[in-house]
Amino acid sequence: MSINGLPLHALVVHAAVVFGPLAGLAAVLYAAVPRWRDWLRWPLVGVAAIALVSIWVAYFSGESVEEANPTFYTDPARAALLETHEERAGVLRISVTVLALVSFGAAWLHTRTGATRIALGVGVAALGVLTLVYTVLTGDAGAELKWAGYQS
Repeated sequence: MSINGLPLHALVVHAAVVFGPLAGLAAVLYAAVPRWRDWLRWPLVGVAAIALVSIWVAYFSGESVEEANPTFYTDPARAALLETHEERAGVLRISVTVLALVSFGAAWLHTRTGATRIALGVGVAALGVLTLVYTVLTGDAGAELKWAGYQS
């Protein structure tokens, strides 16, 4: 998959790298600052949805790049970097998917109190941190893979 000769993966990862951490940060703020919850709930859902779509499109387009360049990863060092990138992307896809679902649940059940509110807050915060961390780790592994062997 490409747009104007540029692989779609190279384009969409930028959205994933922006909206993944933004969704994670919004989730942590939603859980940590109770007075912001009413204002932040729907932007959190929106940002999490954009992160979800961009990360899944990055996944599918990354598979397309790998299939289009089978000899690119024959080098054992590159193959190891690719494996690391794919493993981290797998965790990221799961975390952002669950974050989007839990964020929507938290926004929908926003007026609830007690254990429901606490559980949703803890879930949103934990998934936000996980998404933040794995967006950075996955992006770093992808950058290492792309730029392995290049000298500045």
